[in-house]
Parts: sequence; structure tokens; C-alpha cells
Amino acid sequence: MTIEQLYELYKAHPQVQTDTRKLQPGQLFFCLKGDRFNGNAFAKQALEQGAAAVVVDEETGLTDERVIRTDDVLRTLQTLALHHRRQFNIPFLAITGSNGKTTTKELVHAVLSSTYTTYTTEGNLNNHIGVPLTLLNVRPDARMAVVEMGANHQREIAGYCTYTLPTHALINNVGKAHLEGFGGIEGVKKGKGELYDFIRDAGGMIFINNDFDYLQEMSRGIDRRFSYGTRNADVTGELMHSEPFLVVRITSHPELGTLHTRLVGDYNLPNVLAAVAVGLYFGVAAANIHKAIEAYTPSNSRSQLVQLGSNQVILDAYNANPTSMRAAIENLVKLPAGKKVVILGSMAELGEESRAEHAGIIALLQQHDWTAVALVGEGFREAGHPYLQFDTAAEARDWFSKQAFEQAHILVKGSRSMQMEQVLQ
Repeated sequence: MTIEQLYELYKAHPQVQTDTRKLQPGQLFFCLKGDRFNGNAFAKQALEQGAAAVVVDEETGLTDERVIRTDDVLRTLQTLALHHRRQFNIPFLAITGSNGKTTTKELVHAVLSSTYTTYTTEGNLNNHIGVPLTLLNVRPDARMAVVEMGANHQREIAGYCTYTLPTHALINNVGKAHLEGFGGIEGVKKGKGELYDFIRDAGGMIFINNDFDYLQEMSRGIDRRFSYGTRNADVTGELMHSEPFLVVRITSHPELGTLHTRLVGDYNLPNVLAAVAVGLYFGVAAANIHKAIEAYTPSNSRSQLVQLGSNQVILDAYNANPTSMRAAIENLVKLPAGKKVVILGSMAELGEESRAEHAGIIALLQQHDWTAVALVGEGFREAGHPYLQFDTAAEARDWFSKQAFEQAHILVKGSRSMQMEQVLQ
């Protein structure tokens, strides 16, 4: 079957699934393979559940005409996504960065959706499977598309660009994330900068934070740009306060006034300014931008403020790296609270830098007074420290449940693999 023929089938059944647990009758099922699973083994089950067709790349023994054989299911999925992408002549904004890219994506989507039919990445489906699925979820009525791109090694973003074909790009920052895969901070810059490389070659446009000199260096040669930041930019804003929620005044456009967000932490200021910049560039009315940003509430353990009795918990347990960990701790330091508790999970994918980076976080903690500090996981244990140490989030939960904290501000943060949200369960 040619990709054109498969696309005709997709148009008749425009919903793609890769997980039989979520499969609905009439959807196309792609039998993807991974290190610990083989979707080909579920082809028969998918057909029994009513799949319109299944795409396989191994012999399944099935004679059903709904079975489509290909050389590589993942490559076929990505090629189908590219074919679908080429049907559109609308802005496709790609967003990447080390910290806050999902929050930025959600804010941008909220702003654009106030005026245009906009499709975006669901949750954080931002990898080699999630990106093509995001593209295939863009419907014919789309006027805007926002695609989040995550990466943990070089050439990954470049690969996504080959079938996303972004017209606009936003790198919100570059920090110490996935150092093991990227080979250090310069490798992170190179990997994230692959988005700029595509835009530069394609003659596209970028939204850029003028506060970060390294983004200016990375973006050399890109003429089409719209800037934001705290100064010297097309869109400027300033932090009013963040106790506990972030309040931002847009200084360049007085008609936007002051934004009272539901975001925790002053480190979210650039994310808000990015959404304002994108909205203004694409002609979204100031009133709509204002309303969309104030209505946005974070979820999925991303800078969520959770009321637990008399305590306020900042739950930021979706991910962590040295840059975001430092920002979260420094934000807690600034909050006017008498009692402050820190519960941190180890940071993953730091490679040879792991011990030094965890030691750096411990050194930062030791500069301040805390009501209590509990650290979880091997990363902190290997670095050595004077605080409470637990192997798992479940152990930290058992300790936490026996405490009698009152009127305290509590930070819970860690890499996804640590599942630090368990502390509150």
C-alpha cells in the first residue's frame, strides 16, 4: 500500500491509536515496537476491538484484509504525518526548550484558541511517537497548530522538523537537562538549536526571549523574529509579585494591563511573556489574551499549588533538572512564609555530571534555613548530605504522613522517574 492509499484510509478513519487499552472502534491501529513491547503481538486484539485497520511490520499470521504490512511501522506513521502536514497552509509553531516548554505550549494554545481553531500537543506527547500523533490530530478546520518537541539527544529535534515542517519556532530556554544524552550544556544548545537551524534554512520566523544572550547567539542569521523579555523587546513585562501566584504587568502594551495568573513561581514569567508575544503577533485581541492567561490552570503536577490543610504545597513533580530545581528552590526562598519544607527527588539523565549537580543542589539548600528537608533517590544519596534520605517517594510519603506541619509552604519536586507526587497520596 502506498502512502497516498494509506492517507485515503486515514481520511476515512481520521483517528490513530497505538495502545489497545485506548483503542476505539473505527480507529487505525499502528503496531509500534519498543524495548519492552511489540505492538505486532496486539494486532489480532486490535481487530477484535473494531480497529478499521492495523499497520504491522512483522508476520502476524492474520489473513484479514484490514492488516496492512509495511517495512517499519514507526517510519510509516511519521511519513503519514508528513503527508498530512503538507495538506495545510497555516502557521505551525514548534516549541522546545529545557524547562517550561509544556507550560509555554499550554499558555500559547490557550491564547491562540481564544480567537482561532488551534490544535496542539496533548499533555507532553512530544517525542518521536507523540509528534506525528499530534500532527495527525490536526483537523481540516485548523487555523493554527502548536507542536511541542522534547529531546534528550542531538539530531532528535532535526528529525521532528523533517515531518513537522514548522513555519514558526520558539526555544524558551536552554538549561542543564538530559546532559547524559546531549553530552553537556553545549550539546544541549546544539540539540535545541536544531529548531533554529531548520527555521533559518526554511526562511521561517522565531519568537525569541531577548533576555537570554545565548539565544541571540544561537539564532544568528534568522532575520524574521518577534521578541519578548523584561526589556529591549517587542513585548516587555515585569514581575509584580509571586506570592503565591505570579502577577505580571505588561509594560509594552498598557492595554493588556496586569495579569493575575494561576502559575506558581517567578520562573514562569518568560512563559507568560512568550504567550503574550505569540498572541499579539497573530492579532489576538488584548482582552482575549488577558482572559486566556488568567483562566489557565496548570495540571499534571506542573507548578501546581495544592492546599493541604493549612499548608500550601507547590507540586512540581513532572520533571526536574539542575536548572529547574534551582529555580524552584529559589522561588520558595522568596516566599514570605515562616515554615518551609523541601522534599526533592533525584534528577535523572545527568550522566557523569550527576554527582556534581546533586551536590550543587545540596549546597544551595545549605545556604538557607528550612523547617525540614527530605531527599529521595540515589542521586542525592551518592552526593552526600546532612538531611533526611529516602530511597523512594513511597518512603518519603510514609515519613510525610506522620509529620504535623501547619501553616507551612512545602515544595515537592523531582524527575518523572521518581514519581514524587506519591508523597501527597
